[in-house]
Amino acid sequence: MTDRVRLFQTLPHTCGYFAERTAQNLVVDPGAPHLDRLYGPALAKGFRRAGGHLYLPQCTACQACVPCRIDVDGFSIDRGQRRCLKRNADLTVNEQMPGFTHERHALYQRYLHARHSGGGMDAADAEDFQRFLAAPWSPTLFLEFRKGRRLLGVAVTDMALAGLSAVYTFFDPDEQARSLGTFGILQQVELAKRRGVPYVYLGFWIAGHPKMDYKRHFKPLEIRKHGRWIPMP
Repeated sequence: MTDRVRLFQTLPHTCGYFAERTAQNLVVDPGAPHLDRLYGPALAKGFRRAGGHLYLPQCTACQACVPCRIDVDGFSIDRGQRRCLKRNADLTVNEQMPGFTHERHALYQRYLHARHSGGGMDAADAEDFQRFLAAPWSPTLFLEFRKGRRLLGVAVTDMALAGLSAVYTFFDPDEQARSLGTFGILQQVELAKRRGVPYVYLGFWIAGHPKMDYKRHFKPLEIRKHGRWIPMP
C-alpha cells in the first residue's frame, strides 16, 4: 500500500457479526491499476478480499475484528485436526481454475440455504456466485474436495507472494461430521507449504464469537494489532 492508492470509507451499515451494531469498512479503490500487485501488501496490512474489493473493518465504536494468519512453517497440527484428516482420507483434493459451473453453484446454494437461510445470501444466483468468489485481477484457485466424482466441498483460495488467503469455503451440509471447513484450512496450509508462501490468512478473529472459535485451533496464530503482527496470546 502506498500514498498513491486511494482508500474509501463506506457508509455505516449493519454489522454482519453483531446485528445490534453498525459497521464501516476501509476499501482500496476498486478502480486502482495493478490491484493484483497491491493484493499481497494489502493482505500483510490486514485487508481481505470480498469479490473485487479489498477491505478492512474501520468502525469508530468497535475494534472487535482483528486480522489473523497462520504461520505456515511453525504450524503444528493438533489431535482433532489429525482426526479430521483421517475422516476425510477417502477424498481427493484438486487445484482447479476458479469460476462458475452448475455443479459448484448447486453446492453453493445448498450450503447457503443451510447456513444462512432467510438472510438474503441463500438466493445467490450465478452472477452473485461469480461476483462474490472471484475477481478478474485476483490470483484465485478453487480447491475441490471429491469423493469419487461427487463434489463435497470447495475452498476458494487466493495466492499471493505475501501468503495464501482463505477467502471462503462451502461444502455439502449433509456432511457435517467430516468437518470440511477445518479440512479445507488444513489443505490450504499444505498448499502454502508446496508453494513456499509463509502465511495462510484467515480473515478476521473476533474474541468470544462462536463463528470464529475454530480459528484459534490453528497454531501458531498471529493477530494484527497496532500496526504489527503479534502471536495470539
